[in-house]
Amino acid sequence: MERKKGFFSSLRSRSRAKTHVPPDSVTIKRSGSLNNNETPLAPLIEGPPDSEMKRVGSGIGNWVKGQLQSRAPSVTYRQRCEDLRLLIGVMGAPLAPVSCGAGEPVPHLSIKDTPIEISTAQYIVQQYTAASGGQKLQNSIKNAYAMGKVKMVASEFETASQVVKYKHGAKAAESGGFVLWQMNPDMWYVELAVGGSKVHAGCNGKLVWRHTPWLGAHASKGPPRPLRRALQGLDPRTTASMFVDAKCIGEKKINGEDCFILKQTADPQTLKARSEGPAEIIRHVLFGFFSQKTGLIIHMEDSHLTRIQTNGGDAVYWETTINSFLDDYRPVDGIMIAHSGRSVVTLFRFGEVAMSHTKTRMEEAWTIEEVAFNVPGLSNDCFIPPADLRSGSVSEASDLPRGKSGQRGNVVHEGNIGNVVWKTEI
Repeated sequence: MERKKGFFSSLRSRSRAKTHVPPDSVTIKRSGSLNNNETPLAPLIEGPPDSEMKRVGSGIGNWVKGQLQSRAPSVTYRQRCEDLRLLIGVMGAPLAPVSCGAGEPVPHLSIKDTPIEISTAQYIVQQYTAASGGQKLQNSIKNAYAMGKVKMVASEFETASQVVKYKHGAKAAESGGFVLWQMNPDMWYVELAVGGSKVHAGCNGKLVWRHTPWLGAHASKGPPRPLRRALQGLDPRTTASMFVDAKCIGEKKINGEDCFILKQTADPQTLKARSEGPAEIIRHVLFGFFSQKTGLIIHMEDSHLTRIQTNGGDAVYWETTINSFLDDYRPVDGIMIAHSGRSVVTLFRFGEVAMSHTKTRMEEAWTIEEVAFNVPGLSNDCFIPPADLRSGSVSEASDLPRGKSGQRGNVVHEGNIGNVVWKTEI
């Protein structure tokens, strides 16, 4: 009861603050903050210089390889921080492939002059909307709050010649938690803290941004998109809007349960708008697996391919695949919410040299501790981007931060496009 009181009082104090946000807005105490003692978490320690990292070529895959080759039997604090940086960078706050109007109702089923795979998908989405609480009830939701716990671990690393599995397995998993706020139309904010570091991401309806300790604050190119984490059983209305233009491509059993498969693909114009500099997004597709028994979504698969062309070098390709399984659906105020789940992420890097590739496998498990709808006091002020993005000191059209000086006078470019973290020296 006491925690609820603090949650609402902090919302009122934030609402009174209006637009007077300090430059380091990402450390503002928000309602339901993960920092219960109001002390900001220490920033993630930067890794050693390039000359000490035993990196072969560019890219985080080769960097991880160097880390594994140089490891002692016991994992040091610095190595733990490097693994944590990889986990949070890829798994922290990925976005859905396309934008959607979360506040718009699902259109009525249209059969005339509609391809059968699209009309079938619309029918499945209508069944999902009904199974998750009904459109009328979902339209009454103006905002939402969720809090949960997560465990993340980098479990496996593979090259063309060997497969290295991380020792200690689940014992090496990093524990943490997240809080998520949403408000119509298309506003959201997530704060995730794992192993002593934190990632913030948000959208004010026009600008999507993210902040990590090693890259700082940066904005995403292209149209605003929903947070993928919210599609994992937390936000049925946005999920339905996401798949309303999808195609039904078949059926498949997931954990023994028959499912319809819906496919949503980002169009070429959206991919072009999200690409910048050396990084070109080639494909981003999302598959939703809807149970034929319950009508609910129980599995999601997200595939994201990026091509990075460095000056005078061969192109490098990064493919990120996220498989999420949703479980433990329970009603919250009549809305069906998945209260637990797990994700398996594969980060695959190939190109440059023939027969050369690296593959990193990461895993995440989460449980939902608390969900609330129509929270009093939640306002637009809770979704204000960081001050440096609002002032324009950081490009509002770029997911790529500026290059920075590295060792030996080289220029190191480091950035994040979609789910891919990249780094190259010129």
